[in-house]
Amino acid sequence: MKVLLVNGSPNQTGCTYTALTEVAGEIEAAGIQTGIFQLGQDPIEGCRACGYCGKEKRCIVEDKVNEFAGLAQDADALVIGSPVHYASAGGAVTSFLDRLFFSCGMRVFRGKPGAVVVSCRRAGSTAALDQLNKYLSISQMPIVSSQYWNMVHGFTPDDVRQDLEGMQIMRTLGKNMAWLLRCIEAGEKAGVALPEKERRVHTNYIR
Repeated sequence: MKVLLVNGSPNQTGCTYTALTEVAGEIEAAGIQTGIFQLGQDPIEGCRACGYCGKEKRCIVEDKVNEFAGLAQDADALVIGSPVHYASAGGAVTSFLDRLFFSCGMRVFRGKPGAVVVSCRRAGSTAALDQLNKYLSISQMPIVSSQYWNMVHGFTPDDVRQDLEGMQIMRTLGKNMAWLLRCIEAGEKAGVALPEKERRVHTNYIR
C-alpha cells in the first residue's frame, strides 16, 4: 500500500512539508509506504473549462497535474497539504486540485481515504480546511480526521515543530490513516466491495 502526500507549498521544506512529514512518519511506522509530491514553484495553470478531459481522461495542459494523476492511479490514499493564503488554500494548489479532480477525481479517487492538512502563521486555517475537504467529499473519498482540525501554526519550520499540539494532531492523523487503510484491506480480503454506483443525475435549477 502507498499514501501520496501533496506538498502544495512553493517552499519544498517549509511549514507545510514539516507537517506532512510528521503524518508520513506514522504511516510508515505502520508498514505503509509514503511519497511526498512537491508542487514547487513551477506555474500551475487554472482550468480552461475546455472539456478535453471528459473525452481523453487527462487534462489538456501537460504539467504536474497529469504527472500526479498517473501516480495516483496506483496509490491507496491521499493527503493534501497547503499553506494558508488569505484564509484559503494557496493559488497554485487550488489550480492543481481544480484540474486534478475535474479530470480524474471520481475515476481515480473514489473509495480511497483522503485527508487535508493546512499550515498558517495565525488564522484562516478552518476556512482553508473547509475548502480543501470539498475536493475529497465530492469524489466519494472517506475523509480521515484527527483529534482536532488538521492544522499547524508557525512562520518557520522550527515554529511548527514547537506547536506541540499541532504535531500531535499530525501524528494522530497518520495513525488514523494507517488504521483505516488496514481496515479497508481486511474488508477487501473478506469480499466487501465498493458500493454499486448509480447512474449520475444532474438537476438544473433554471428551467
